[in-house]
Amino acid sequence: MNEKERILHVLKYLFLAACVFVALFPIVWVIMSSFKTNAEILSNGVALPHSFSFKGYVDALKISPILSYFWNSIIITAISTVLNVLFLSMAAYVFARFTFRGRDTLYFILSLALVIPMTALLHPVYSVIQHLGLYDTKAGLILVYTALNLPMSLLILRSTFLSIPKAIEEAAYVDGAGFVRTFFQIMLPCAKGGLTSAAVLAFLNSWNEFTFALVLTSGQSARTLPLSLSYFTAQFSFNYTAMFAAVTIAVIPSIAVFAIFQEQVVSSLTAGSVKE
Repeated sequence: MNEKERILHVLKYLFLAACVFVALFPIVWVIMSSFKTNAEILSNGVALPHSFSFKGYVDALKISPILSYFWNSIIITAISTVLNVLFLSMAAYVFARFTFRGRDTLYFILSLALVIPMTALLHPVYSVIQHLGLYDTKAGLILVYTALNLPMSLLILRSTFLSIPKAIEEAAYVDGAGFVRTFFQIMLPCAKGGLTSAAVLAFLNSWNEFTFALVLTSGQSARTLPLSLSYFTAQFSFNYTAMFAAVTIAVIPSIAVFAIFQEQVVSSLTAGSVKE
């Protein structure tokens, strides 16, 4: 390795280290601050805590209904993710394997939802949920979150099914399997990477969603975890330790889910290079 290559090698790792630092520093800072006292945060925000204390977490649970919102988020996010992956896998399989009039146009329209700002959907979605009598209910948020993740899940799952050889289906049909059995017992197991990727992205989007949860709820029975943070900062903005503890409780599940399934997410997002 000559001098120029060594310099480039060092610069590459310095750049990667800088990217890792920029990405991780805010998260680590919030988590470390959740174990400090208010005085420590205000005196030196970047210093390590003198002694690790869970008082901030205790205060967070006392100040706001964070546990109630946490369980609401788990229920709403889990159900909407399962429904999204189930229905969109069926739709993606049809788009990937069958030819029918208007297929490309319909797929283009559904994919176009990726570029539509979510705020532009607030009024029509609010009107529909009100008309259905689902305002301030978990069912209303589940329905909305299932639909909001439609374009990304459709894109990922269609690409996944396109990457599976048609010979597998043909062999199943020759052995006497019908359409439904082929889909559930043959195609879905083959597409588990794409299913995992779509499920993870749907989970993250639903878990972190704030705007629709705010607009479509008014009481505590259906409100999700991101709203508890808004409640926190509005009424208890001077209790920084408890606020950082609440933020930590909110972000840890999404970080854990992505860390566990990151390889499936990355590999499935590159499946779009497969040609029909």
